[in-house]
Formats: sequence, C-alpha cells, structure tokens
Amino acid sequence: MKKLADALYSLCITLWVGGLLAIGYVAVPVLFMRLADRSLAGYLAGDMFAIGGWIGLFCALYLLGYLFRVHGRAALCNPVCRVVVLMLLLAMAGQFLIQPIIAGLRTEALPLPVMQSALASSFSRWHGVSSVMYLLQAVLGVGLVLIQGRGRRPDPAA
Repeated sequence: MKKLADALYSLCITLWVGGLLAIGYVAVPVLFMRLADRSLAGYLAGDMFAIGGWIGLFCALYLLGYLFRVHGRAALCNPVCRVVVLMLLLAMAGQFLIQPIIAGLRTEALPLPVMQSALASSFSRWHGVSSVMYLLQAVLGVGLVLIQGRGRRPDPAA
C-alpha cells in the first residue's frame, strides 16, 4: 500500500503541475490563435481552467494528506508542504473568488461579448489578476517538481 501511496504522490504532482502548464501555456493560447470567435475561445478557456482548478484542488488535498501521513506534524516544516499550501491557496482563490467574478462579468455583459461591453475594463482588470495568480501558481509548481523528493517517505535501505 505504501508503494501505491508513493506513486500517487508523484502522479498528483505530475498531473497538477503538468495540467497548469499544458492548459495555461499551451492549450489556451492555441484556442485564441486558432479560433476566430474570441468569445468562444474565452468560454472554452474558462471551462479548461475550471477543470484544471478542480484537479489541482484534489491533488493538493492528496499531497497534504500524504505529507502528514508520512511526516506527521513535521510536515509543516517541510518545504514541499509549504509550496503545496501556497499553490492550494492560489488555486482556491482562482476557483472560488476570481473565476466567479469573471463569469459574472461575462453574464452581465450579455448579449454583447464582454470585451465589447461597458464591463471590458473591469473584466480586463480581473483577468490580469487571475493571470498573475496563475503564473505564480505555475512557477511554484515548477519549484514543487524540483523539490518533490523532500516530501517522499524516507528510504529504509539508506
């Protein structure tokens, strides 16, 4: 069972950080480059970010559970735990604060696309906040990949 828990630890980090990078810096830019309808691209991007956000939340919860199961209270001093907590807070803020505001602005702008409405500047501002938070989460995620070994179970053979 320990081997499965250890494997899931690595898979969660891979899925979360890989998803952040793939969605935010590959898939979404391609949507905006290839689709003529920028409003449709925005809706699709929003859906992708929402799905990625839920994946991140579930991965973070597993990672924190793993770290506390392996290290006990000492997990609080572990740099992996600290990075996961920061990423989780950013993911929660994006998922439960920023994205609902952005979605509300889109809905409020109807029947116009939000960027052609009086709400365009507000939308741009919140989109900018969201983008900075996402970038921060991605940078932390790359750091998490680099330090993930510090969160693993100590090797009994060593």
